[in-house]
Amino acid sequence: MAKTESIVLGGGCFWCLEAAYQMIRGVTKVTSGYAGGDDPKPNYYSVASGRTGHAEVVKVEFDPSIIKLEDILEVFFTIHDPTTLNRQSYDVGTEYRSIILYMDNEQKQIAEKSIKAVAAVWPNPIVTELKPLDKFFEAEPEQQNYFKSNPERAYCQIIINPKLDKLRKKFAEKLV
Repeated sequence: MAKTESIVLGGGCFWCLEAAYQMIRGVTKVTSGYAGGDDPKPNYYSVASGRTGHAEVVKVEFDPSIIKLEDILEVFFTIHDPTTLNRQSYDVGTEYRSIILYMDNEQKQIAEKSIKAVAAVWPNPIVTELKPLDKFFEAEPEQQNYFKSNPERAYCQIIINPKLDKLRKKFAEKLV
């Protein structure tokens, strides 16, 4: 059995990140959820209220013998705008902030290096929050595999599909 690692990332709506990472070779599982806040029992509606402190995130599990954390983070910084505070496209609020929740010091160092690298190419300052993962809360079943289950919904067509097109163009060699 392959050794896997995981990292928790937030960059807007978790449906977008989930759909993107499900396309990446070496990613073994993607779970939508909530993290980074104080509420011990978050759910979709409480997080959407902006009062829990949690962000919509995905837990990305991957096989480091196939894909490195640096590549996972390169995808992350490609599919969302890390310079907009608490906003991605039409999604506005702290629950949509750019955030990396790392598991250990090695991941923290890799993330810091990645943030520094992307700061050199973005015209505005990077606002991605970087902090240790305290607890990950798995989102409700209806929030999982949202794009795969609802590809014709307007949100999927207007918001998610353009991100996936960008991913296909830039990372064709890394896709399943």
